[in-house]
Amino acid sequence: MVDEALSAGAVARRLGVAVTTLRTWHQRYGLGPSEHVPGHHRRYTASDLARLEIMRRLTADGVSPAEAARWARQAPDPTTGTVAPSRIQRPGRDGGGTIPVGRAGPAARGLARAAMRLDAAAISETIAHTLAAGGVIATWEGLLRPVLAGIGERHAATAGLIEVEHLVSRCVSEALAAASRAKVPTGTARILLSCADEEQHTLPLEALAAALAEAGVSYRALGARVPVAALVEAVNRTGPAAVVLWSHTRATADPAQLSALLAAPRRPLLVLAAGPGWRADTLPAGVVRPVDLAEAVSLAVAVRDSLDQSRHD
Repeated sequence: MVDEALSAGAVARRLGVAVTTLRTWHQRYGLGPSEHVPGHHRRYTASDLARLEIMRRLTADGVSPAEAARWARQAPDPTTGTVAPSRIQRPGRDGGGTIPVGRAGPAARGLARAAMRLDAAAISETIAHTLAAGGVIATWEGLLRPVLAGIGERHAATAGLIEVEHLVSRCVSEALAAASRAKVPTGTARILLSCADEEQHTLPLEALAAALAEAGVSYRALGARVPVAALVEAVNRTGPAAVVLWSHTRATADPAQLSALLAAPRRPLLVLAAGPGWRADTLPAGVVRPVDLAEAVSLAVAVRDSLDQSRHD
């Protein structure tokens, strides 16, 4: 529950719906903001949010919007302690499945709800707002990674949610690409990003690309499933200062790929083994394993700054 009135955007992120959906619920069913300060937009109170939560739960469970709105309007005010929104569900139904997001905040819970409804508009809106407000690293760590991990956890347990994973992945990829295009660095591309051979999980590498662009670091991204011979050829042709090789699973984390990079004629100054697939005790000497996205960006920035400084000396 909230202690202060919220804007439509904040409520939409908490519920995991699009702002346009809130407007529709307001105009058609009277479930709008009730707090009004002269000269300002109306704001949603805790009671408003509770009624909208009922509306969201029931419509997600298959109840028609008109019927769900009637239930929401007639329900006792949950802020008085007479009822809790989490207890209000369609009779005979359990409210549907959920995606676990651990201790992530309201935006991640809202994104998880939107994902379960396959609501692409709400998913994209939430991601775009969080990117604009907090940047790539904060969005990846606090919003995207918890939801993607939760989807993976549910899939491992049930073999389901494939359609959810595909839709969310597409929305995330589009949002990260837009963030990269919004801040295109100038100068020579000094960082080479690549997935390991047969590795198809590209979203973390796309997040790194967007974070590098945000930090003003130029890069080249080769994408998924790059054979080691092709990767070494790319290194020899472009001479990057650093190479980031991503592996999501142990099956794709062959240390021989890293050794090949270290033996390349135009060996990069820094080789990063990124991702949970790599085991620290199998990495060749001289390879660095960043613990998270922020450290990978920090190392890339350090390499760029070091090269800039050496050229000025």
